[in-house]
Amino acid sequence: MANDLLSAPKGKAYDASSIQILEDMEHVRLRPGMYIGGTDDRALHHMVAEIIDNSMDEAVAGHASWIEVELHDNGHITIRDNGRGIPTDPHPKDPKKSALEIIFCTLNAGGKFSGDNYETSGGLNGVGSSVVNALSDHLRVEVARNKELVAMEFARGVPQTKLEKVGQAPNRRGTSVTFHPDPEIFGSLQLKPARLFTMARSKAYLFSGVEIRWKSAIPDGDTPMEAKFHFPGGLSDYLNERLAGASTYSDNPFAGSVDFKEKFGAPGKVDWSINWTPSRDGFIQSYCNTVPTPEGGTHEAGFWSAILKGIRDYGERVQNKKAKQITRDDLITGGSALVSVFIRDPQYVGQTKDRLSNENALKMVEGAVRDHFDTWLAADTKSAGAILDFLILRADERLRRKMEKETARKSATKKLRLPGKLTDCSSKTREGTELFIVEGDSAGGSAKSARFRENQALLPLKGKILNVLGAASSKLHQNTEIKDLCEALGCGMGTKFNVDDLRYEKIIIMTDADVDGAHIAALLMTFFFSQMRPLIDQGHLYLACPPLYRLTQGAKRIYVSDDAEKDRMLEKGLGGKGKIDVQRFKGLGEMDAKDLKETTMDPKSRTLIRVTIDEDTPGETGDLVERLMGKKPELRFQYIQENARFVEELDV
Repeated sequence: MANDLLSAPKGKAYDASSIQILEDMEHVRLRPGMYIGGTDDRALHHMVAEIIDNSMDEAVAGHASWIEVELHDNGHITIRDNGRGIPTDPHPKDPKKSALEIIFCTLNAGGKFSGDNYETSGGLNGVGSSVVNALSDHLRVEVARNKELVAMEFARGVPQTKLEKVGQAPNRRGTSVTFHPDPEIFGSLQLKPARLFTMARSKAYLFSGVEIRWKSAIPDGDTPMEAKFHFPGGLSDYLNERLAGASTYSDNPFAGSVDFKEKFGAPGKVDWSINWTPSRDGFIQSYCNTVPTPEGGTHEAGFWSAILKGIRDYGERVQNKKAKQITRDDLITGGSALVSVFIRDPQYVGQTKDRLSNENALKMVEGAVRDHFDTWLAADTKSAGAILDFLILRADERLRRKMEKETARKSATKKLRLPGKLTDCSSKTREGTELFIVEGDSAGGSAKSARFRENQALLPLKGKILNVLGAASSKLHQNTEIKDLCEALGCGMGTKFNVDDLRYEKIIIMTDADVDGAHIAALLMTFFFSQMRPLIDQGHLYLACPPLYRLTQGAKRIYVSDDAEKDRMLEKGLGGKGKIDVQRFKGLGEMDAKDLKETTMDPKSRTLIRVTIDEDTPGETGDLVERLMGKKPELRFQYIQENARFVEELDV
């Protein structure tokens, strides 16, 4: 088989003419996911955030006092500010182009690299403006600078006009960017007033020195058509609004602001606000240089470390021995927190800036918050005592539930009716355990030999499970595969679901690396989304990533996930001796235990994909699942028509 593959004709010769060189804007349009995370609703609104962040950088640097966000009735959006205005003089390295054209047409071009223009900024690699330009079918920039107003227009990243003088602007300064997201990229998606309104308001909370003005020509429920935001109290105002009407353990939140330059000699600062309430679930929202970091990062870690150490030390001072049992999880239960850090040269995981990774942010935030928290607790002993008692109660409940689970686990095989096909693990506690939901008995056999018996359990399912969105509830409860799955998990489903009864810490869907396997995984995710949603919200559901090929050359052996990667490795070679043997895995059952363990089951070498739900738009996620998996085939057909042009390659 391998010899046939290597000797088979491959059409056009692979030579220098086969290598494509894409211009910056062409590459962005071909691979938008690399720059804004995809082409979905979240990515669409991320484009607006990129332009607002540029204006926020001007405000934070002290050059702008207001920002205006205006949504027009034709779907265009305008972001204006009264900052310094983008430079429009010729660029030294390319005198034929203005600095403005360079910024909007060249990746990795901007004024935020050296630190001379901005001590802190939301932009980190000079791609925001140019990416927005590339993904817009129309973009117009107006700059009022040096008492003159100039403008330039673009389409899909390509200049449509030269930089033209529009007129005099003796009493005006700043930048105005108007753009329209390209339907060729985003399809029928439209900018949503409610989401933009929330974005604009949150930016005003993050920097008390700026006024943000909102205008919309598109009605959207209760969303105001016009508003102004200016919050002198910053994050404290934000938190008080979020907790309005809820009882809290302190009349006023623990809030503050520390300038890093004064304390650590480094540019930047941290703002924070936190309170605890018994009536609501806790949350934390964090930001870096006014950019949301939904996955947290080092600034969040430093904040919680300061709070945890402070509350434990306070417990010791008042001689409460139980304070040492408090953990970060207890703090988050009922703890509502906002953390905003401003630092130079922020480092993120990914261009969409979801997680901050600067190590110095952890140390500086912890050091800044800790001192103030100790002082706050000592000054308000009434609030400190109430918070300490609440957190100790949370710790006691957590420890009690853990003991109950350990007891239940020890006698699980006696008390629970477990499905016959389940191969359970030997661990007596849920912590660290994994349940692999495997496609078919043959795959289950290989996985049984490859697993770690102490903490990895297996449940083979026969083919495709029932589509729960298209089935009556009576069929749902009678379906053998679903009954087996629910009995193995031990936590019920639907209205009877209780995540505390879940028997495993990770649920891993492990299907073949083909179309049928993807369909089975989609059916299982639909089941978990509709019947066990908290299991996803709390991070228990994962997808395994088995390889499609094994390539062997002498003593060298590698695994690849798709045909494109296989072809690259065949051209490149593995570094071994002799011909390259190509083994395609038609299914997990064809993989021997060694292959399966090394690639898919061993935590040291495997890759897992955690299943998550977009927290910004949970309702839209439900609508999309219903559209793709529900009872109405015409909705699926409509979705395929709308999105077929985005499919680049179909592997059959």
